Amino acid sequence: MVLVMDDFTSRVDLQKIINETELTVIYTPDDPSRIMISCSDVNRPGLALSGFFDHFDPKRIQIIGNAESMFMKKMPEDLRRDRITAFLQRNPVAVVYADNIKPDEIMVELASYFEIPLLVCRDNTSDFMAALIAYLHVQLAPQITRHGVLVEVYGEGILITGDSGVGKSETAIELIKRGHRLIADDAVELRRVSAKTIVGSSPELIKYYIELRGIGIVDVRRLFGMGSVKATEKVDMIINLEPWVQGKMYDRLGLETEYTDIMGIKIPTTTIPVKPGRNLAIIFEIAAMNNRQKKMGYNTAEEFNAKLMESMGMGDEDAGIL
Repeated sequence: MVLVMDDFTSRVDLQKIINETELTVIYTPDDPSRIMISCSDVNRPGLALSGFFDHFDPKRIQIIGNAESMFMKKMPEDLRRDRITAFLQRNPVAVVYADNIKPDEIMVELASYFEIPLLVCRDNTSDFMAALIAYLHVQLAPQITRHGVLVEVYGEGILITGDSGVGKSETAIELIKRGHRLIADDAVELRRVSAKTIVGSSPELIKYYIELRGIGIVDVRRLFGMGSVKATEKVDMIINLEPWVQGKMYDRLGLETEYTDIMGIKIPTTTIPVKPGRNLAIIFEIAAMNNRQKKMGYNTAEEFNAKLMESMGMGDEDAGIL
């Protein structure tokens, strides 16, 4: 199974970045909530301020630290004005001074002239860059929205998929009653935040709500308390629920691991048949603990198969027979 990325460009407005990193606004040409950032990379413009603009990307937020600030201060005023003009003429999306450095009058004047947002951060340059890059990578990560339920069980993020009415939300409620946490119901927003990690969250409108057929909409946070919900969670495995089909062969040992490809990342996937009498909540708890064991290097199915082979006097070359 492959879930592909939706074709759109993620963006985050400058006001959210200001709030997240506690920036002070020196100048903005417009309401910061209307200034959109679309690049998760940032730049230290030392080379640009020296006159080198090859590979300069104006979509990146430009961060000026002590080194760049001192470099400009040592320039003659006319040269400094020329270099800042050449820099701002290329329309960088925003310029941020770190280390609580106060921009000089020429920078403020030219930022206003070229309508470039100018801000100040009180954190040191390295800390600010690390925090900003981490925040932008999450906010601007490739994203898809898929039908399902995302829960956290024993620290493992489980994405529950399956046809409507198969029991996804009911299983999630039972897990919540047993002390686990809900992230999203019905629609799950999935972000590829790194080369190995998919993080899921809920659309703001339906955050912390669950729909139960016959009852209606339930506010999980109010009904079960703050400890029953979580804003985001990494997707560690996928469990697909399907109606039990008589005569269908289901995996009995768990030797073969199936995967679902989500935006280039393979997520372990298990199919669980549903029929009356099966306690799905307990099955999910066991699946979560078993998945954690596998990540720690212990595979029960492989160990059992090795013992079985040994008891039957078969070597590794015969293991594939069973």
